Amino acid sequence: MAAVTEAAMSLGHELQQSPIVAQAIEALVREVRTRAAQITDIRPALPGAQAAYQDLLRRAGEARGRPPLYPYVASGLGNGALVELADGSVKWDMICGIGVHFFGHSEPGLIEAAVRAGLDDTVKQGNLQSNFEAHEFCETLLGEARKNSRLRFCYPTTSGAMANENALKVCYQKAMPASRVIAFKDCFMGRSVTMAQIGDAAAYRVGVPLTVGVDYMPFYDPVRAASMGQAKFIEMCVSHLLQYIERYPGQHAAFVFELVQGEGGFNTAPREFFTALMDVCRANHIAVWDDEIQTFGRTTRMFAYESLDLGDYIDVLTVGKMSQACATLYTEEFNPKPGLLSGTFTGETVSFRVGQKVIERLRDGDSYGDAGSHARHHRLFREQVKALASRHPEWFPPVPEIEDIVGGTGGMMRFTPFKGDKTAVPKACRAIFDEGVVLFYCGHGPYHLRLLPPLGVMKDQDWPRVFACIERGLAKAYQAM
Repeated sequence: MAAVTEAAMSLGHELQQSPIVAQAIEALVREVRTRAAQITDIRPALPGAQAAYQDLLRRAGEARGRPPLYPYVASGLGNGALVELADGSVKWDMICGIGVHFFGHSEPGLIEAAVRAGLDDTVKQGNLQSNFEAHEFCETLLGEARKNSRLRFCYPTTSGAMANENALKVCYQKAMPASRVIAFKDCFMGRSVTMAQIGDAAAYRVGVPLTVGVDYMPFYDPVRAASMGQAKFIEMCVSHLLQYIERYPGQHAAFVFELVQGEGGFNTAPREFFTALMDVCRANHIAVWDDEIQTFGRTTRMFAYESLDLGDYIDVLTVGKMSQACATLYTEEFNPKPGLLSGTFTGETVSFRVGQKVIERLRDGDSYGDAGSHARHHRLFREQVKALASRHPEWFPPVPEIEDIVGGTGGMMRFTPFKGDKTAVPKACRAIFDEGVVLFYCGHGPYHLRLLPPLGVMKDQDWPRVFACIERGLAKAYQAM
């Protein structure tokens, strides 16, 4: 809520400041704490709960047209990295809604922010009529983004795909009539009609008319770079980019960069790779669009472009997932004309309040830097994978396409059992789920097991407990192969 003087205090502000409201919220949060504290480890379903739980899964499948990928329906309660399902079972949540729940389940501070948001007169905030929470969220996000970039403005929206749609519109308008897009091989952009065309996954655009001109660039390949030399590999990629520009002169509106590929396999690249390509974009008036829908908050700095010192290059940025409300940020030069960005909804009050709280916690906590908690947890994760591989080398045969069986950065973690086989890795996900850990996969061959754990509440001592479950699941998957 925007600050106002005491003399001009509105009734709405009085409601937010009411001691009765504060006491009620405190009582609610205390009750959640009491219940959540009883969740301390994984456990099986409660006796007699299976029939009712299967009915919930059946109803979910009938409503969606297909059953859920996992037999997962949450109860609405958890404790940090542990989540309770509606059958009373408890699992380690190591995927967190593909990275949304960075501070885990039933986190008291975020619950307090969400409950307070429920006092507002409307659930949704919009472009035409808005309370101040949407603007305050943008102020807070911009306060961090402006520290190491030229980004100046922020437009919030309801999903990562919509944030990317808005980014593309901003780039199109600036470069009109240019209409082509450059993207990396194996990129993922979202599932709207346009984003499904830009994303490099044929299965996600079956039946979608192809109306967007997309040119795909190779992402950094550490194996090839080691073989031919990093400088020569980067030179080859620059040559590849120049060929597209010469083939379609003046027709590229943007190059969308995933500084860490998400769905593509948690692939990373050195700064020199990106600067070489971004210098070409700058010389040819092609917008540098940084898609951080999945990376936001998870690397060794709040923004991946900060981790790589690329802020001066960024023209347009998209963030989402962990931020709760999604957003498109852009420089003064890319500020669009009136009417280009709009919509009935910009988001829910609860998303803005909780999202602002998340950004503030990331800003004020110990997450970042070489000695920060992100780096520490990534190191502990790697140690667990290496120990697992030393005990079970048969699960981890060499994979020629990758440098190491373990990879990623910060809170984006992946490892590669069973040679990254397309059939075996998803089956391993399900076997691990049955043993008490929720995770997922990524990559387009090889395939990897993917973790986006709730590092905001993860404890160092949790990792051996999580990997004990993973080890049991992989053992079952290996036996079934």
